[in-house]
Amino acid sequence: MPEHTGTHIARHLSPRVSDALTGFRVVVLHGARQSGKTTLARRTAERAGGTYVTLEDEPMLQAALDDPTALLTASPAPLAVDEVQLAGDRLVRAVKRLADAEQTPGRFLLTGSTDFLSVPTISESLAGRARLMRLTPLSQAEIAGAESPPVERWFNRDDHAGAPPPGGSSPTLTRRDYAELICAGGYPEVLRLPAGLRDGWFESYLETVVGRDIAALADIRRSTALAPLLRWTAAQTAQELNVAAASRRLAISQPTVVSYLDWLRTVFLTQELPAWSRNLSKRAIRRPKLHISDTGLAAHLLGTGPDALLAPTSQAFGMLAESFVVNEIARQATAAAARISLWHYRDAHHEADIILETPDGSVTAIEVKASSSPSPHTADHLRWLRDRLDATAPGSFIGGIVLHMGEPDVSLGDRISMRPISSLWTD
Repeated sequence: MPEHTGTHIARHLSPRVSDALTGFRVVVLHGARQSGKTTLARRTAERAGGTYVTLEDEPMLQAALDDPTALLTASPAPLAVDEVQLAGDRLVRAVKRLADAEQTPGRFLLTGSTDFLSVPTISESLAGRARLMRLTPLSQAEIAGAESPPVERWFNRDDHAGAPPPGGSSPTLTRRDYAELICAGGYPEVLRLPAGLRDGWFESYLETVVGRDIAALADIRRSTALAPLLRWTAAQTAQELNVAAASRRLAISQPTVVSYLDWLRTVFLTQELPAWSRNLSKRAIRRPKLHISDTGLAAHLLGTGPDALLAPTSQAFGMLAESFVVNEIARQATAAAARISLWHYRDAHHEADIILETPDGSVTAIEVKASSSPSPHTADHLRWLRDRLDATAPGSFIGGIVLHMGEPDVSLGDRISMRPISSLWTD
């Protein structure tokens, strides 16, 4: 597992943020704490001849609370304001007034460690004025130095037309390599630390996010239930969300479970994959799959490491491998040129771990196996989905892929293939 010691890693979202500032008066860059927003915002502002301030600096926060307009007009644009949620609605309303008065693109770059549209202390959405963009922890594609998100090519029909190139360009990784990648996750600071210090980092991180950020924003009456709920979520990662089961296990009401899960999503600790269907009404009533947004964090919450995951009796390896793939694809999708939506599919007889869909209805389906030699029959559900879409929506099924922990790329015929998980971040 490579460790990073101060080397800057180019972010795929960086050029998109710069481009957005040429057309939008306000760009909002939100994402989990320690995902790299500060570095990206500062570099973007400096390249454009602007200014960077952070509201985690107490005097700066007080200035924003006392006279937000003065703070926002005192420095050259673009003005990058880090952790904007700390100043709440008054600052955002001042941003709105100034953006409306000047009508100048690239006036403000705001960052926040909470979902901007879900913060109760911010009622102003900046609709029509702002471009919302999400920065995730590092993807493996960024760590590997890929110039653009490789997931984009998976909607290229030629990529699924026949057998992949012999050997490809994917590095040969062992199951231990994958276990180490899973347990490291993608937070930049974690990757700089020796493995023995990472649990301490995750512990401090959770104390900050759960014990401070959520508590500062929410009316949490039973805050002691948040940590057990997060551990329960880690144990259920890659499973369909069952609110009733969480309620019984943690002895809290179902409405409280729903409310607390919303807060975990608001601070980007979890994400959900909705159920996919061509029938939009069915999408709304089927259960989503729940995933911890970083598998390093999930492994910490479960108290597991690479050795434990590799044990023959491990039940966590498969679930964490699926979440690892979901996280990697989601991280790449946030920076992709075209919008890619992530879903899962399940009915009484068939399922697909991940459905990728573009706005024109093109579909790529993925199964994830924590095995170095999966059976070709693991692609049976993908074949069924291919045949169904070919009959009901001809041309929409682009390809089906079984991602596994072995080495070879293998074509299973007619747009179905088996590929190593590492093909997600290699060309």
